[in-house]
Amino acid sequence: MIDLSSTAFVWIKALHIISVMAWMAGLLYLPRLFIYHCDAEPGSDKSETFKIMERRLLRAIMNPAMVVSLIFGGLLLANLDIDSWTDGWLHSKLLCVLLLLGMHGMMNRWWRDFENDSNQRPAKFYRVMNEVPTALMIGIVIFAVVKPF
Repeated sequence: MIDLSSTAFVWIKALHIISVMAWMAGLLYLPRLFIYHCDAEPGSDKSETFKIMERRLLRAIMNPAMVVSLIFGGLLLANLDIDSWTDGWLHSKLLCVLLLLGMHGMMNRWWRDFENDSNQRPAKFYRVMNEVPTALMIGIVIFAVVKPF
């Protein structure tokens, strides 16, 4: 356990929440861009515009926000007392975070498909996938705040 001062702890928590919000914004918006991109003819101006938007969202917002979220989240984890590591809420939250990281990785792969004009998935696929980060976020917040078990 790292013994953070109360001032440092609240700043780390605030920065963690801010970075998670930025990361979630990207996780919720990128699939929406993919939905619209599905309707664009490969090589068209519209498709090329979506490629720029998707690349900037992923590289300039989502990736840095994810890294910062993990750094500050790791600091918060390091500040937990030893007994918390056996709590079910923490294991459940961390599982949801791992699944969110998996979603981020899959979105990166889907982005590469669009970038290479090789997407084979329909817009409906991305509509369904757009809901996954929301469900995981709900689980993470409930496990971290309510601590149901």
